[in-house]
Amino acid sequence: MELQTLKFYLLSLCLLAAVALVLPECAAARRSRAGGERQAAVAVAVKGLRYASATSCRAHSAAVTEFGAVGDGATSNTAAFRAAVGNLSQYSAAGRGGGMLYVPAGRWLTGPFNLTSSFTLFLHRDAVILASQDINEWPIIDPLPSYGRGRDKPGGRYSSLIGGSNLTDVIITGDNGTIDGQGATWWQKFHKNQLKYTRGYLIELMHSDQIIISNLTLLNSPAWNIHPVYSSNIIVSGITILAPVHSPNTDGINPDSCSHVRIEDCYIVSGDDCVAIKSGWDEYGIAYGMPSQHIVIRRLTCVSPTSAVIALGSEMSGGIQDVRAEDITAVNSESGVRIKTAPGRGAYVKDVFVRGMSLDTMKWVFWMTGNYKSHPDGNYNPNAMPVVNGVSYSNVVATGVTTAARLEGIPGAPFTGICISNVTVELAKSRKVSWTCTDVEGVSADVSPAPCAPLQGAHDGQCPFPADRLPIDEIEFKECSY
Repeated sequence: MELQTLKFYLLSLCLLAAVALVLPECAAARRSRAGGERQAAVAVAVKGLRYASATSCRAHSAAVTEFGAVGDGATSNTAAFRAAVGNLSQYSAAGRGGGMLYVPAGRWLTGPFNLTSSFTLFLHRDAVILASQDINEWPIIDPLPSYGRGRDKPGGRYSSLIGGSNLTDVIITGDNGTIDGQGATWWQKFHKNQLKYTRGYLIELMHSDQIIISNLTLLNSPAWNIHPVYSSNIIVSGITILAPVHSPNTDGINPDSCSHVRIEDCYIVSGDDCVAIKSGWDEYGIAYGMPSQHIVIRRLTCVSPTSAVIALGSEMSGGIQDVRAEDITAVNSESGVRIKTAPGRGAYVKDVFVRGMSLDTMKWVFWMTGNYKSHPDGNYNPNAMPVVNGVSYSNVVATGVTTAARLEGIPGAPFTGICISNVTVELAKSRKVSWTCTDVEGVSADVSPAPCAPLQGAHDGQCPFPADRLPIDEIEFKECSY
């Protein structure tokens, strides 16, 4: 299936699953000014615009043009975006109805700006938010406490393009509008070691609750695209993420120390993992102690020749538990599911359930490693052994595969409770050894080619997949109109 056809198909799915959107027709409408004051938050009437909310519809709206923004792709609109959010924040208090910022058609150049609570950012289908390439517009912020340093460099990090902390009820959505990180400059500087700090992300929301990110296209992020961290009750739906397949660390969606997450109907082409679940790095993640848990991933399509479709870790020192992934499609990706950890990480990866994967052109279908040596510094405890237990894979068909699996546990701390059932792997070339296994224990049934001896424990029937629904699955969208 051609890229554009597949993209359209997936976006159609999300429209059915979550959001019914129509082409908005917008007209600026001036409201009367009490005492001569300009009430920008209610200065726009948006006709025929609809979006989905799992909480409440907004009582007030404004367009970014009301604050002086110019959509020519060259004028900096950083001050306009910040002023618009600041103005609408007056409606975030209980009983005030919340605010929506509308980004009309155009190319809107901006540096980083933060959102507020009870807030919707909506992009017209022909709107493009362009990340500024002026590095002076990107503030330096503190490293995450669960990491102890920036991911690229020791010390602080650049702010993300769209951010926020300690927020409740935030929606970032659109009629498939675009957020373009213009990451090429960042990638070049990273490769040349010309950056003093860790690159920012496209979207990062911290210490927040009730987040919806839907129906957008994200392009060319400087690094990770979507990074909710220390947050809960998150839905990412109908997102298309595109970056060159060799761009550095352009992960798609990275829930990090987050609970109750739903990722669905997304299409990702990236230079790193399409979805990576994390929870802090070595001694810092152990001390912070906030796991990622109760995560649903469904109807994900991924292209990532150098990384995984779904990765768990390597920063998993707060723990990862109860991950449910199904209906996963990938083409030309390094591995289907990869668990990355090492001595010093501590914590656990457990209760991981994956079923229904269709894979083509893979290096490995399954990859687990207990020897991922990246550490934030030399102060980690080498005796902090991670526990990997209770990992189930079922109903997998893979073609054009180099090696079925590479499973490497930790000597003295093997990965246990692995279950693999109803799996068919077609190797691109005949190999004497199609499975590589060390320090792992498990069972299997109906697997071809036959798995390695440590996984040949008898198993009757399918590997488990939870029958219950998580609370995040029960959240239903309602339509908001303007």
